[in-house]
Parts: sequence; structure tokens; C-alpha cells
Amino acid sequence: MRATRREFIRATGMAGAALWAAQGGCSSPGAARDEVDELITRQETPYNAEPRLDRLVQEWITPTKSFYVRSHGTRPAVDAGGYRLSVEGLVDKPTSFSLEDLEGMRAVSRPATLQCAGNRRLEHSKVKPVGGVQWDAGAIGTAEWKGPRLADVLAKAGLKSGAKHLWFEGLDTVSLKDRQTAFGGGVPIEKAMRPETLIAVTMNGRPLSREHGFPARTIVPGFIGARSVKWLGRIVVSDHPSENNFVARDYKMFPPEATPETVKPEQFGPIYEMVLGSAICSPRAGDQVTAGRITVRGYAVPPGEAGASVARVEVSSDDGKTWTPARFQGTRSDFAWQLWEAQVNVPGGPSTLVVRATDSKGRTQPEQASWNFKGYLNDSWHRVRISGS
Repeated sequence: MRATRREFIRATGMAGAALWAAQGGCSSPGAARDEVDELITRQETPYNAEPRLDRLVQEWITPTKSFYVRSHGTRPAVDAGGYRLSVEGLVDKPTSFSLEDLEGMRAVSRPATLQCAGNRRLEHSKVKPVGGVQWDAGAIGTAEWKGPRLADVLAKAGLKSGAKHLWFEGLDTVSLKDRQTAFGGGVPIEKAMRPETLIAVTMNGRPLSREHGFPARTIVPGFIGARSVKWLGRIVVSDHPSENNFVARDYKMFPPEATPETVKPEQFGPIYEMVLGSAICSPRAGDQVTAGRITVRGYAVPPGEAGASVARVEVSSDDGKTWTPARFQGTRSDFAWQLWEAQVNVPGGPSTLVVRATDSKGRTQPEQASWNFKGYLNDSWHRVRISGS
């Protein structure tokens, strides 16, 4: 306990800049980022980055340095000693937790995959340009998260009747067109009370780095990454969904005909669960390979509902005319991706590799995704164009 506490203190930079860098923190986008040095920067301010795809699937648990970073605003440097997490709203006893309080509660460790709702947005932009961070297929990763269950934290405050939703609010500052606000998320109370939903204080056996939400964040397995709020500062128990911009207006799935000028966000509900998906990570787009039999590797991720899993992955080397079953690699776990590999034959010259996944309920990815101006939830077959020589 004390050793862990000392690690947290060091992570805030209180022991000096060198120790802060060793924990993966940074004071500006141009400063050293030891924990994210393998990432491709997609946006400097706010900082957003993803790994090279071939590195992404080298291990079932994604090393922190290869884990994508999603930021909407500032990345606050939080003082461990002064940190407080408040729980308020429809509770019997409004409560404030220090980092030491959270560390002292019974901790649960579980692997879970987080994925940005905009993962693979770049493919949407090739159909018709969309705004937002232009992610390839690397805005996803699986880590070992540890901390108290959210349900146990809520139990200390006591839930009143009428509690239906939780609002999460970070300590960061986000600049919108008309104001500044904190990034916020939220989940229905049923998901909040499930055993997989945590307030994580460690990632892959180490205190959270600054990029990944030090000192505490929510982990909501199966839901889009935006619901796993970093730098968690406040939880509000309510009878209705969060009023924060990123729940009330953003992170909603709009129909293909909608535009930013015509859409009425209040007519659409928030996105919660992720969708069935898969991607080819090796070889990468544009790679030149030796014609003949090659190994293809990638990931598949189940839809976010409890009990759903990836049942089958198929790979094609002729743009979907014929399919080869892939073999699963590594561990299988609820709310986590499945790594896979397959061997296929490729001819000389250009060819298109394709992957699709089927889940445990018999649902298969569609060949084409539903385009939307936010570029969310791209669940289409993933295609990679290569050359054989």
C-alpha cells in the first residue's frame, strides 16, 4: 500500500521532472512522452495518437506505450495528495474520496478493451469527408485495469430511489465554440452496477500515466471509450442522462442524411455499446509482400453487450470472393478483443485483403458501414491493399 502510494506521488512530478517523465507524463505536447513514444500523432492539440497497427497486435495486453491516447482538451497534472472524487446527486450521503480512500478499497483487476467510437474514421472520410480525429484502425487497445468496483464506491454514498443514470466529469478543460467545459460521460445505472465497471487507479500494473487519466478514471467495458472518463473528479447520480456536451450533443449516432446544420441532437440517444468489428494489422496498407502464402494478423472485438463474444473471423485475399477461417491467438476474456491470424495466398501484383467477424449470436459485420458525419462506429469489413512481388 505504501509503496503504491509513493509511486503515485512520483507520478505527479513532485519528486522531479525525471521521475515524472518515467511515469509517462508531460507538461506540453512537445515534451517527452516516454509512455507514448511508439504512437503516431494524429493531432497535437489536443493530443491524440495511435500505434502502428503491426505493433498493436504483438501482445494480447497492449503495452502502455502502444495504447492509443484520446484527449478532448487539456491533460491536467493532478496533485495526488490533494485529489478528491466527489459523489453527489441522488445519494443518501454526498461523499468525497481521496486517492488513498480509493486505494484502500477492495480492488478488482480485469482486462478490458477500450475503443474510440471514431476508430477507423479515416475510412468514412474516404467516402465523404467527416470531421474529427482521422483515426486509422489503431484507436483501440486492451489493458489490465485495477481499482474498486464503481458499485462499491456508490454503496458508500447510498443510492436514492429514482437513480437511473450516472454522470462522470473529468478534471480537464475542453474548449467548445461557445464556452469552456469539462469532458463528461455517463452510463445507465444498470451498467454502473455491473461487476466489470471499475474506477481504475492502475493500468498494466502501474499507476495511470497522465495521458491515461492519473490519478483515477472510469473503466466501462463494452461501452465506447468516451464513457471511460479520465482524470475523474465528480460523479453525479441522476434520474436522467448527463447534460454534458459529450453526452447530450456529441457521441450520438446520426443518420446518413443528417448534417451538422440540420441535425437536432436531442432527438437521438447517446452511444453506449461498441459494435462488432475487426481489422487487419499486418501486413499494413501499401506493404509489398512476396507472392505466395503469407500470414495475416489482426484483432476482432465483440459487441458491447454482456455475454457477447467473437465466434469466427474470416480473411479473404481476393476482396471478399473467397474466405479463409482465421485461428484465434492469445487469451479469451469477456469485454476484450480477440487476436487472430490466418494464412492466405496472394498473387503477384496488387491485391486486397479483407477481414470480417461473426459474433456468438450469429451476427456478421456488414460489407459497408452506415456513413455518418461524425464518423462513428465503423463496423464494415476492413480492407487492406497490398502488392505481391
